[in-house]
Amino acid sequence: MPLNRTTVAALGAGALALAAAACAQTGDAAQSLRDRVAGPVGPAPDTTANITAADLGARIAIVSDDRFEGRAPSSDGGMLASQWIAEEMARIGLEPAGDDGTYFQAVPLVESSLDVENSSLTLSSNGEALDLENGADYVYWTKRTEGEVSFEDSELVFVGYGIVAPEYGWNDYEGVDVRGRTVVMLVNDPGFESGDPDLFNGHAMTYYGRWTYKFEEAARQGATGAIIIHEDAPASYPWQVVQFSWSGAQFDLEREDGGASRTAMEGWVTRAVGRRLFEEAGLDFGEMRRAAREPGFRPVVMEGLTASGVLQTNVSHLESRNVLGVLPGAERPDEHVLYTAHWDHLGMRDVPEGEDAIFNGAVDNATGVSTILEIAEAFAGGERPERSVLFAAVTAEESGLLGSAYFAAHPTVPLNTIVAGMNIDGQLPVGRTRDVVVIGYGASELEDILEEEAAAQDRVIRPDPEPEAGYFYRSDHVELAKVGVPMLYADGGQDHRELGVEYGERVAAEYRANAYHKPADEYSEDWDLSGMEEDATLLFNIGMRIADTDIWPNWYETNEFRAIRDASMAGE
Repeated sequence: MPLNRTTVAALGAGALALAAAACAQTGDAAQSLRDRVAGPVGPAPDTTANITAADLGARIAIVSDDRFEGRAPSSDGGMLASQWIAEEMARIGLEPAGDDGTYFQAVPLVESSLDVENSSLTLSSNGEALDLENGADYVYWTKRTEGEVSFEDSELVFVGYGIVAPEYGWNDYEGVDVRGRTVVMLVNDPGFESGDPDLFNGHAMTYYGRWTYKFEEAARQGATGAIIIHEDAPASYPWQVVQFSWSGAQFDLEREDGGASRTAMEGWVTRAVGRRLFEEAGLDFGEMRRAAREPGFRPVVMEGLTASGVLQTNVSHLESRNVLGVLPGAERPDEHVLYTAHWDHLGMRDVPEGEDAIFNGAVDNATGVSTILEIAEAFAGGERPERSVLFAAVTAEESGLLGSAYFAAHPTVPLNTIVAGMNIDGQLPVGRTRDVVVIGYGASELEDILEEEAAAQDRVIRPDPEPEAGYFYRSDHVELAKVGVPMLYADGGQDHRELGVEYGERVAAEYRANAYHKPADEYSEDWDLSGMEEDATLLFNIGMRIADTDIWPNWYETNEFRAIRDASMAGE
């Protein structure tokens, strides 16, 4: 959507001069981007050090504007969006915290685009190709970057949920050699539909339920191909999300082996196609699903079914960037409180003429970027806290949390100097609520602080109402958690102060069905941002409380990340 007249009027030569001085490291490349995208680039208009709905709305409108073309990680629009964020950090008074005294941390990426016209995936039953349509029935790609990958007559094997979890006594690959074969897997993990709270994590998804893990484990097992059967409920999103997310350019971090350690093909099929595959193999889909969630499940060869493929991929070696700014602490500048949000989205897609091709990502995640900038401006406009406050707008979250993974592997400050962090992703314009939802509830002592600060707003905290969706493993905080940093992922609640829980649930359901990872995720001036204002204030208060004291929150004793943090703090 176009910027309003007030915004454009505020972006004058003075703002651009400030941006050029603060971000001179971009040089000719940044100017080239400006020349190719209509209109000036500069800070949001008339924001103040007070956290307000008006400020949040102004920034969300800009970050999700059409001129940034959906903010794909290495696109002109995406790089220009990251430039704007750096300019905004400079304007509100943050110091550069990236590489070589800049606001940027370079993130090396590989962009792979499947040449659909010259590629094919064929699923066959007893030598006869099944009549399936790419996109409507399946999606596929390869993480290998040699240009062309091919395989022929790879036997299909059903491996249940595709999980090897020694701590649960679980091995879906036991007794079968899948080298040269294509594995077929269910989404989520065995606890989801079992009704057994002691099986994995009951209805709540574990990391083993994430598609990222499943493809990685298939590769470790030596499989040629890996296919996940999509189902709306255990995945927590409809097929269209898979279809849009895995069409067009795909990104990965630059890997030394060029992706050779990955399977030759990764893909998804719809539930209907999955059911058909079982029928063709003489198997009952329902019975196999039930068997897969029982301890002692063993893989099943899908007799007569094979996969063949030719994957021609156009590969580019690119860079994206995380945007990092810091407010140095007044007394202990070497200790840091961290705020994260991802700036990228899905970019643009080929669509029929007349349809919207831009995936603006207003909720996902212009809201998060705008919130950390609003919090940063509040910190910069007040009395300097004792500890430093570090703000990271990271890239390539939509491609597999790549920017945060790179930051975790190449931190710009020692990990054991990050006292704690908060991640903000996909805030819905529900309005003011009585509750605050904690994604991954029961993880760390940060929740104790959250509970106290929420009570000061006459609010309560509650667990994620959809733990089966695995949201804790689907945003950037988890990459920091995996290296030990205590992270909080608290989201706006659903119990609207006037309209109740049903209203909040309806807003969330409508967003998932109609806008999530779709062109319809656009900003509207009709949004009620009062709840986001309250949430931003809450997260600011938590950060200030940590930054202005000497406390070191940790993971709870039973948490899976506690031992990693303890080792990190001990210098091990």
